[in-house]
Amino acid sequence: MEATARARHLRQSPYKLRFVMDLVRGKKVNDALTILRFTNKKAARYIIKTINSAVANLSSSEESFDADKLYIKTAFVDGGTPMKRWRPAAMGRATPILKRTSHITIIISDKKS
Repeated sequence: MEATARARHLRQSPYKLRFVMDLVRGKKVNDALTILRFTNKKAARYIIKTINSAVANLSSSEESFDADKLYIKTAFVDGGTPMKRWRPAAMGRATPILKRTSHITIIISDKKS
């Protein structure tokens, strides 16, 4: 049994989110939540929220599951649509700024032992 959760249009660059996502990819859900709880990064809050959403999706679709056997099967971060802004520059010019956004996808599954 599997469950998927997605968080879209997060206001943080994919590079920064991938740095934290690499800490928990492939780990058990309880271990991943513990690691993220003590990680001092903004991205950790987004990933915790998405993992909890995946567990809730699994609990609503399945009648029974063992929470200790759940692990993060797949976790990845994609780039979202950047917000385009302009900054004033010298001699009346304007330079573009891309405020990057991200999409998180997490798939959790139970271990078949």
